[in-house]
Amino acid sequence: MAELTSHPAHPPALVRTMEFRIIGFDANWLRARWKIMGSGKLVVPSFAGKGRAEGLWQTTCFELFLHQPGSPAYTEINLSPSERWNVYDFSARREGMHERPMPREPECTMRLGTDMAIFDAAIPAAGLPQTPWKCGIAAVIEEEGGVKSYWALSHTGDAPDFHDPACFLEEVAAPGAP
Repeated sequence: MAELTSHPAHPPALVRTMEFRIIGFDANWLRARWKIMGSGKLVVPSFAGKGRAEGLWQTTCFELFLHQPGSPAYTEINLSPSERWNVYDFSARREGMHERPMPREPECTMRLGTDMAIFDAAIPAAGLPQTPWKCGIAAVIEEEGGVKSYWALSHTGDAPDFHDPACFLEEVAAPGAP
């Protein structure tokens, strides 16, 4: 389990904590979970059906950054509670961005309680770069009233920057057997 922190320049309204964990990783799927405590004012994008979309980060969305050590390249995965998603490859920090082909669409579900929300994602392993990775874990959280907070393993600058390699802290090894 990894604890995410909000960027100090963008504090949340009610959200108190956010946790992330990989709940499964085999030859077929990478399964990830974000747990939000203090979700009473969470803005959840309306169901839009599966499909690629741009600009998911403009409201509540969940992100993974997968970096293979020794290379400046990395992959960014954007996942929305609306079930929209996108995956991008970068040749270096914020350079050479292009959509990464995926063999099938990720599966996403959001469960909301009165004070807790769980976002689960299953990402096709065949569409991911080869392991091992240094993983950046992030989320943009929008709450009622337009309050946005930016959550990550680490923040290094005056503004949120999920693409900062200093935020790629979680080590992920090869998947287990199915």
